[in-house]
Amino acid sequence: MYQFSGKLKMLAIALMILGALGTAYNFMSAPKTLEEAKEILAKQDAHHGSHDAKADHAEEGHKEEAKVEKHVEVEKHEEEVTTEEHVADSTSTHTEEAAHNGEQEHSDEVTENTQAQDSSAVHVAEDTHEEAAADEANETTTEAHTEVAEAHGEDHGDAHAEHALHQMQNRPWSALYVALLFSLGITLLVLAFYGSQIAAQAGWSVVLHRVMEAITSNLHYVSILMLVFLIATAMHMNHLFTWMGEGVTDPASPNYDALVDGKKWYLNTPGWLIRSIVYLAGWNVYRFLIRKWSLAQDNGDLKQHKKNYNATVIFLVFFMITESMASWDWIMTIDPHWFSTLFGWYVLATFLVSALTVIAMVTIYLRSKGVLPLVNDSHIHDLAKFMFGFSVFWTYLWFAQFMLIWYADMPEETTYFLLRFNEYKVPFLAMVVMNFVFPILLLINSDFKSMPWFVILGGVVILAGHYIDLFVMVMPGTVGGQWGFGIGEISGLLFFIGLFIFATFSAFAKANPVPKGNPYLHESETYHYYNIEHRGEDSNHH
Repeated sequence: MYQFSGKLKMLAIALMILGALGTAYNFMSAPKTLEEAKEILAKQDAHHGSHDAKADHAEEGHKEEAKVEKHVEVEKHEEEVTTEEHVADSTSTHTEEAAHNGEQEHSDEVTENTQAQDSSAVHVAEDTHEEAAADEANETTTEAHTEVAEAHGEDHGDAHAEHALHQMQNRPWSALYVALLFSLGITLLVLAFYGSQIAAQAGWSVVLHRVMEAITSNLHYVSILMLVFLIATAMHMNHLFTWMGEGVTDPASPNYDALVDGKKWYLNTPGWLIRSIVYLAGWNVYRFLIRKWSLAQDNGDLKQHKKNYNATVIFLVFFMITESMASWDWIMTIDPHWFSTLFGWYVLATFLVSALTVIAMVTIYLRSKGVLPLVNDSHIHDLAKFMFGFSVFWTYLWFAQFMLIWYADMPEETTYFLLRFNEYKVPFLAMVVMNFVFPILLLINSDFKSMPWFVILGGVVILAGHYIDLFVMVMPGTVGGQWGFGIGEISGLLFFIGLFIFATFSAFAKANPVPKGNPYLHESETYHYYNIEHRGEDSNHH
C-alpha cells in the first residue's frame, strides 16, 4: 500500500497557500477607478516611449522639411515678381527712346508687349496674394479642425481608458479561470480515457486503473470551485462573457447586439448556468459510482465488473455530448460573434493530450516509489504512444480549423485569428511548436517512448504548450491587449497543482494499487509490446 508522505503533503498544501495568496493579491491589485487605469496606460506608453520618440522626431523632421519647401516656393514667387517688374521698367524706357526717334510703329509693338508683361506681373502678384490668403484660410481651418480633434481625442481617450479598465479588472478572473479550466479539463479527460478502456475491455491498461481513479478524485474539488466561479459570473461579479451584458438583447438599448439577440434562445444566463450544473453533476455521479464499484470488484465479484461496463457506456455517450456543449458554453461564447463546428473536438484534443501526459507522469513517479510492481516499460511505451498520436491529432484539428477559416476570408470568422495574430503572436505560434514539433521530434523514436526521463521531458513541454493553447483561447476575448504572464497566472497554476497533488495521492493511498478483481489483470501483468526491449526498469530498480 502506498503512503502519502508528509513531505509531499506539505508541498501540496504550501502550493495551495501560495497560489491562494497570489491570487488574492492579484485581485486586490487590479485597478478600481478610471484614474488608476489611465496611470497604468501612461506607464505602458512610457515603456514604449523610445519608439514613440523616434516616430515623433521623424514627424517633426517632415514638418520642418515641408516648411523649408514652402519658404523656397515663396522666395521663387517673389523673384519672379521682381523680375517681371524690372523687365517692365526697362521696356518703358526703351519705348520712350523709340518715340523720340520717330519709330512710331516699333513703339506701338513694344508698348503692346509692355502692357502684356505688366498684366502678367499683376497676375503673378494677384496669384501670390491669393495663395497667401488661401494659406491663411487653411491654417485657420486646420486650427479649427485641431480643436475639434483634440476634443474628440479626449472623449476617445476616456472611452479607451474605460475599456482598458474593464479588461484590467477581468485579468485576475481570467487568470484564475484558465487555471481552473485546465485542471478540470485534464481531470475530466482522464476519467473519459479510463471509461474508454473499460468500454473497450482493454487488457493492457488494467494495472493503470488505480492511477486513473486517483487522478479523477480531483474532479470533485475542481467541480465545486467551477460551480462557485460560474455562479459568481452569473451574478455579474466579472465580465468575461460580453453576451451577459446589460441591454445586449434589448433593441432599445445602446448596447444592443443583433447577433447575440438571435442566439438568446441558447445564450441566456439561466440556461447557461443550468446546463453547467448538469454537466458537472453528471460527470461527478459517474466518477463516484465507478470508483465505488471498482473497489467492490476487488473481491472477485464479476457483477460489479458488468455494472462498471454498463455505466461506462452510458457515461461515454453523455460525455461526448456534454464535453462539446461545455466547450461552447465556457470557452467559445467568450467570443459570441464567432463559432467553429470543430471547436468541441479541438478542445477535446487539447485536454486529452494533457490528460494522457498526466497519467504517464504520475505512473512514472509511483513506479519509481515501488508501488506499481506490475507496470513495465511496455505500459510506459503505450502511454507515450498515445501522447504522440494525439499530439498529431491535435495538430490536424488546429490546422483544419485555422486553414478553412483563413482561406474563406470571411470577416466574422477571421477576426478570431486576426486578434490572436496581432496581440498574441508569440504564444499563438509558440504553442504550435510546443504541442506538435517538439513531441514529434522527441517521441517519434520507439525506443524513446519507454524511457521515463524522455517521457517526463516531453510531458512538461506538452503540458506547458496546452496551457498556452487554453490561455490563447480565453484571454483575447476577456482582457484583449492587457494580457501578461505574472503573479496571477503563476498563482492560479500553483494552487491547482497543489490541489491536484493532494487529491490524487490521498486517493491513491486509500486503495490497493492493484485491481485484483479485474478479469483482465493477468493480461495486463504479462503485457509486452513486441519491439520494446525491457531494460530492467521495474519497481525494484528505482
